[in-house]
Amino acid sequence: MSIASIVKATVVALAVAAGVPAFAQGTPLNTAAFDALVAQGPVADPAAVAANKWASRIKQAGTLRLGGTQTSNLFSLLNEKDGRMRGFDAGLAQLLTRYILGDASKVQFTQVTSSTREQVLVNNQVDLVLATYSITPARAEKVAFAGPYYSSQAGVLVKAGNKAIQSHNDLAGKRTATQAGSTGPAILAQFAPKATVQEFQTHQEALDALRQGRVEAYVTDHTLLLNVLSLGTGDAQLAGAPFGPQDSYGIGLPKGSDGVAFVNAFLKRIEADGTWAKLWTVTIGQRTGTTTVPAPPPIP
Repeated sequence: MSIASIVKATVVALAVAAGVPAFAQGTPLNTAAFDALVAQGPVADPAAVAANKWASRIKQAGTLRLGGTQTSNLFSLLNEKDGRMRGFDAGLAQLLTRYILGDASKVQFTQVTSSTREQVLVNNQVDLVLATYSITPARAEKVAFAGPYYSSQAGVLVKAGNKAIQSHNDLAGKRTATQAGSTGPAILAQFAPKATVQEFQTHQEALDALRQGRVEAYVTDHTLLLNVLSLGTGDAQLAGAPFGPQDSYGIGLPKGSDGVAFVNAFLKRIEADGTWAKLWTVTIGQRTGTTTVPAPPPIP
């Protein structure tokens, strides 16, 4: 065994001992399995679609207008070779499109950021936003939420080899990146009030700042940080365990929309028939070397 192999094996062993997932770094998404899962997704009863104003408008238009992202490795990443997006969020969006329209490909995509998600819904530019969109009281004043469909806590990412920051408790005085418009600023204000916070518009901008040494840490949803580690570049590491309150991801819809009930029925169906677990496994579990499928959060 080479020295590099020994070091890697030691890191994995320590991670397992500490309760941190031993990442299968660089493990590619099984596109065939993902595509097959989406193609086999359930289709709603036509009467159920017709009875719901939100769903019937989408049916009549023949296209679901999706607000999402295409740069999140585990949740929604554009494959430039075939022009398709894959990941946990992308899979849910495609399954929902199939559920309503019978064809998962009938999606009109609009790129959103943490700062524009409410506005595209308020302006009727999209039918829904599915983009690791945390449910908060402030956001719920402007938009409606179906779900939640996933939950996460916050995490701290630092450059590989950083020994000065072992957890969020070490962020006092440290230049710390987070995303504007996300829950990151509020979490840092509560759990690391002495951190020197710098807000960036996108996940990629915050990550670039960390890699370039312009900040010393990056705090955001733990699941988004798993995206970074799953790339297998080896230039970053998690500092400590996830912290803070459970952050529930919802599917954003226009305020007052009856689509909430329709989407919740869809989520409950794919959770009950095992599709949710299969999607998590192919998009997140296999990518990060995590074998235990989490229980989806309860839907009201």
